[in-house]
Amino acid sequence: MALGSSSVLQGELVNWCKEAQIDTDHALLLIGAPVEVEVACIEDTVQTVKVLGRVRVRDTKIGPTATSLLVLCECREKIDPTRVPPEVLPMDSEEAWKIVFVRETEPASDGFAAKLSRLLQSEGKSMTDVQALLSPLSVSSPESVIHAVGELLEKTTKHSSEGTAYRRLRVFSGVVPTPAEEETMENWVEQAKLMIAECECTEKEKRKRIVESLKGPALEIVKAVRLSSNDASAAEYLVALESAFRTSESGEDLYFAFRLLRQNPGEALSEFLRRMERSLTKVVQKGGLPPGQVDRARVEQLIRGAVESDMMLLQLRLRERKESPPTFLSLLNEIREEEENEAIRRKLNATVKPVLPQDSLQPSQTEIQELRAEVKELRARLEGSRNPPAVPKAPEPKVKCSPKSAEALPDPDVQELKKQVRPFEDGHNGSLYEYSYIFFQTELEH
Repeated sequence: MALGSSSVLQGELVNWCKEAQIDTDHALLLIGAPVEVEVACIEDTVQTVKVLGRVRVRDTKIGPTATSLLVLCECREKIDPTRVPPEVLPMDSEEAWKIVFVRETEPASDGFAAKLSRLLQSEGKSMTDVQALLSPLSVSSPESVIHAVGELLEKTTKHSSEGTAYRRLRVFSGVVPTPAEEETMENWVEQAKLMIAECECTEKEKRKRIVESLKGPALEIVKAVRLSSNDASAAEYLVALESAFRTSESGEDLYFAFRLLRQNPGEALSEFLRRMERSLTKVVQKGGLPPGQVDRARVEQLIRGAVESDMMLLQLRLRERKESPPTFLSLLNEIREEEENEAIRRKLNATVKPVLPQDSLQPSQTEIQELRAEVKELRARLEGSRNPPAVPKAPEPKVKCSPKSAEALPDPDVQELKKQVRPFEDGHNGSLYEYSYIFFQTELEH
């Protein structure tokens, strides 16, 4: 994909926003992010620009080179062109990512001469170079000027595609287990295929780049291919390497293995989805599943295999969306947002056991005074009831009791006291004992 000036990039951003149904005032285009970078890394990097607020990746495309991406991002805050930097530097890289956003249209006062001057300046040329291409008889003809500019641009950009910088492929040898400084078979083949498809260099240059990245057994395979066919293409090199080093599992075997994937205990749903996607990509490459059924198969296996995230699946309503399943990036964004919301809810639901102050457990002085007054009044009533009118009593017969029966009889004073207190008990519903108990407890505490 060849992208030119800022106006071309802004036009690409506007069209992309229409497809994704995103407001251009909250959208930006990120250029230069590596293909292997994680979505979370992209979002964290762009969010370092505080004026953008929260940023979410909405879609990606292959960038100017096969190893870079065009990333469509949506930010919470409205973009202010005067405060947003033209580039952002990731934490783990020295190469900055370019930021493009929709600017206000430039005034149309510039004429052809001004546009021509800017064009020549961007190409490192001047009007003298244009005049050198014109014949003396046709200097004043507008058609001749346009023709001369076209020839100049053709000469300038003739070999630009072959000189375009393309990241060198990592080393691959085919040794198992894969050494630390080398790339695995699957990743290396993917990068090589992107280079062949997107790089505009010649076939000879593509073969050279592949051979430069090989060593050991992998290089021996390519040498054998060149001996059998000196005109073999770079794609034929990859076919030979895949047949020699890739697993012998068929597409059906890989599809069955994909259907057996299950979420591990403690594994986040987003991590399980990414692990599923790697397996699903291999299935499609081996022909185990048509590309048109990838989204549906992904959602079905996520519902089946996410045994640790049942509640989150219910909140995402994936069962109702199987007929129109979301894409991988859309589903990943939804899951990550739900995981963030769940983490916030856990923090808010954390409770602290309330502790009452020791002073609130002690009775106030007013309550103590009221209880003392009530107990004093009850004492007075009790004293008055202990002096009833004298009533002659009949002499009680003397009964001889055995020692055991004497011990069993109650104390006469106690019985008399119970008889005197019982009327107050009946009239005040036992309040005498309650107030007496409270009063003596209070006296003991003081």
